[in-house]
Amino acid sequence: MARILIVEDEDRIVSFLAKGLEAHGHTTMAVGDGVTAAAVARDTEFDLMILDLGLPGKDGFAVLEEVRARGERLPVVI
Repeated sequence: MARILIVEDEDRIVSFLAKGLEAHGHTTMAVGDGVTAAAVARDTEFDLMILDLGLPGKDGFAVLEEVRARGERLPVVI
């Protein structure tokens, strides 16, 4: 199944998303800030990123801009 990066700073939302996705056989990894999200997306291969816009450190728009500037075509759900 898919490897999904969850970028969200609210634990309850992360828990809800991860539980549902993992129940359907997907593997998830969660990070809670934009700086870490951009680095993890660069260093680890994912099939999808679920991205919050209001993040500490670097907002979701900046994360997406950085990911796209590197030429990555990772699908992103905002």
